[in-house]
Amino acid sequence: MPEPGTITAAIAANVRGQRAHRGMTLDELAARSNVSRGMLVQIEQGRTNPSVNTLTRIADALGVTLARLVEVADTPVVRIVHESEVVTFEQPGGGSARLLVGTDAPAILELWDWRLAPGEHHDGDAHPAGTREMLTVLEGRLTLGVYGRSHVVGTGDAVVFSADRPHRYANEGDAPLRFVMVVTEPRDPSP
Repeated sequence: MPEPGTITAAIAANVRGQRAHRGMTLDELAARSNVSRGMLVQIEQGRTNPSVNTLTRIADALGVTLARLVEVADTPVVRIVHESEVVTFEQPGGGSARLLVGTDAPAILELWDWRLAPGEHHDGDAHPAGTREMLTVLEGRLTLGVYGRSHVVGTGDAVVFSADRPHRYANEGDAPLRFVMVVTEPRDPSP
């Protein structure tokens, strides 16, 4: 995996570049992403390590994948992401979310490898309208919360759901949980 400083610098350059490419001011991006202008300044200057949720809100506002924001190099026609280049977001309870690969053309797609320790959870913000998530559980049992309802997804099971509302991934079992997830969202999200 790239060094944290390298990732922070890439995030800074990519957020700044994507915002400039769209002709957006910091205030416009702050309003669209619900991320404060001050936080955006810190991100664009490489002075902070933003959370997955913060980066997701910024990516959604810019109409790109989170993968595009953490990309260390330009994307060639064929892109192989070696394990050492995978960006990992550590979770407070010892789990992790690994963004394996993503693209924003022609559709916004991300491939994730998630691990949650027993008792750990992650609350996902609502994505743009029309966003879908598909996942399969490789180990353990996932309790998926969507729109106030809980759904248990066991090892070998798969699920697809509308992710344009807040959702939660939780490991309510006593064994480690691992699942692989694909996120797809419309190319031009509705405002």
